[in-house]
Amino acid sequence: MCETCGCSDDAVVHHEGHSHTVVLEQDVLAKNDHLAGHTRQRLRDQDVFAINLMSSPGAGKTTLLEHTVRALGDELPFAVVEGDQETQLDASRIKATGAPVVQINTGAGCHLDATMLDNALDTLAVVPGSVLFVENVGNLVCPALFDLGEAARVVILSVTEGPGKPLKYPHMFASTDLVLLNKIDLLPYVDFDVAEFNHDLGHVNPRARVLELSATRGDGLDSWYSWLRARLPLRPALS
Repeated sequence: MCETCGCSDDAVVHHEGHSHTVVLEQDVLAKNDHLAGHTRQRLRDQDVFAINLMSSPGAGKTTLLEHTVRALGDELPFAVVEGDQETQLDASRIKATGAPVVQINTGAGCHLDATMLDNALDTLAVVPGSVLFVENVGNLVCPALFDLGEAARVVILSVTEGPGKPLKYPHMFASTDLVLLNKIDLLPYVDFDVAEFNHDLGHVNPRARVLELSATRGDGLDSWYSWLRARLPLRPALS
């Protein structure tokens, strides 16, 4: 198993030279993007708005989803795909909210890909008109490279992770539509300069919006819910 992209062992055999590696990566990504295009159309046909939710481990993805489903679940159907290397822990937490959920365990793989999501959709009963959250494997590198067929990308960053992440992981932050700066209730206790972070993000991705929140305490969640509502203009029930 390739530790960088999670590709299979038979693909790693071709990693003997730089040119072979580049060709292989292009081939893998091209196949993935082709399937992602079909998945995107499949979701559009069902009026499903899919969000690829990415972050480092422990940034608060699952906690955010729990609050979101419980707050808006009476107004809007949700479905969740959980990606982790092992365990059903996060899927169990989401199941407790009442939302349909399927767990994908990637083993040594460090990201979800379009094939995994396509297979999950065959199992998951997604109601037309739903918001589909895809909680990707905790990783700020590989998930950025793989289109899943999503309509939007959201990156969660905890203030406990420290500043400089947009510059260290530019592919992740350049591809996102929204950054949720989480655990702001801990700002008095950590070395995190919000202005510096916003400056660095603007250098990498000037179009990305930033929302500050605390998923556990509830700060800023209304802004997050408003962002969701704005992505779904044909659903007046969310007003």
